Amino acid sequence: MIELRKAITDRIDKLSEELLAVSHSIHGNPELAFEEHHACELLSKTVEKHDLSVTTGVYTLETAFETRFSGSTDGPTVAILAEYDALPGIGHSCGHNLIATAALGATLGLKAVQDRLAGTVRLLGTPAEEKGGGKELMARAGAFDGVDAAMMIHPAGVNIATMPCICVAEVEVIYHGRSAHASAMPHRGVNALDGLLLAYQAISNLRQHIRDRERIHGIVTEGGLAPNIVPDRAAGNFYVRAADEKDLAKLKPRVQACFEAGARGTGCEVEINWANVDYLDLNTNWPLAERFQHHAESLGREFLKPDDLSGAGSTDMGNVSHRIPSIHPLLAAAHANVVIHNPEFAKRAGSELGDQAALDGAKSLALTALDYLLDNELQTSAANAYKVSRGLN
Repeated sequence: MIELRKAITDRIDKLSEELLAVSHSIHGNPELAFEEHHACELLSKTVEKHDLSVTTGVYTLETAFETRFSGSTDGPTVAILAEYDALPGIGHSCGHNLIATAALGATLGLKAVQDRLAGTVRLLGTPAEEKGGGKELMARAGAFDGVDAAMMIHPAGVNIATMPCICVAEVEVIYHGRSAHASAMPHRGVNALDGLLLAYQAISNLRQHIRDRERIHGIVTEGGLAPNIVPDRAAGNFYVRAADEKDLAKLKPRVQACFEAGARGTGCEVEINWANVDYLDLNTNWPLAERFQHHAESLGREFLKPDDLSGAGSTDMGNVSHRIPSIHPLLAAAHANVVIHNPEFAKRAGSELGDQAALDGAKSLALTALDYLLDNELQTSAANAYKVSRGLN
């Protein structure tokens, strides 16, 4: 194992310049969910340069891709996941260029010891994490069929073996009223913006009476065309979050009632369009997460305990984790005072700190995957931990 680990890390070091060029190119060309054409093409072509065949447009998503290779003997299948979509207005402020680069590097590192592996390595390019639930859509199309474990990293301001994570549902609301001159004939109008704002206020009141691990937040995306026209259309996007799937199912109808109240109170009609995908909480596989942390610590990284980080986000990796043993650790790509989804973090994702996170992530993922493929005890403990977490034993 020592020899194999060294071969993997040496290979990643040798490819570091090429890997970081990929990271910087994705970082410099941010693309929104489902539109990641540059990133998908760049990653696919880079994989092909290293004698691996790639298929794009897989599992119903145009900007998804897949490559795989198998070892010399039969064994389990491990999937390494790449994300590469960005956020509107603030680019790669979630550092998905680093996620993609770490996944690419891990795959190419494992390729260097292919003839010593027992099992199969799959690299999956998974679009649309920020919006749309790409992994869930791919899962429904069979992307994780036959996969025994899945793993990826996520950049942050700290190193933690898992990401604090809760469920989220997205909803778009559109209010339809009737336009009129706002001064000469206001009585002829039905104000769609009033309907939306009434609902927004109702949700603000609801926030006083929800659990600590529940969140509701949203924005107005349309509010009218001019002050002297009664708005006949107003729209907003909202996120509803809860600790788990059961609590989310209870909270969504309460939010729905707020939207309906806005319509009834103003005489508007309302469309309430819940997204096709709810993001689930993260079911971390601790045998794999602890192994990842061990390898990352061997590279000089110091880890916090999960309870040391307050707050929680959401990821469609949660949906994968409820299907198969999965990990989603955080690696510091910035200082702790720089938070994700902020323009300052986008700068760090293209900096030397970000570069180091991508390379350390590639090595730690590859070494964790190596252990999983060659260690029967780790395979068993990961499978048993998953069954316990899902109440299957």
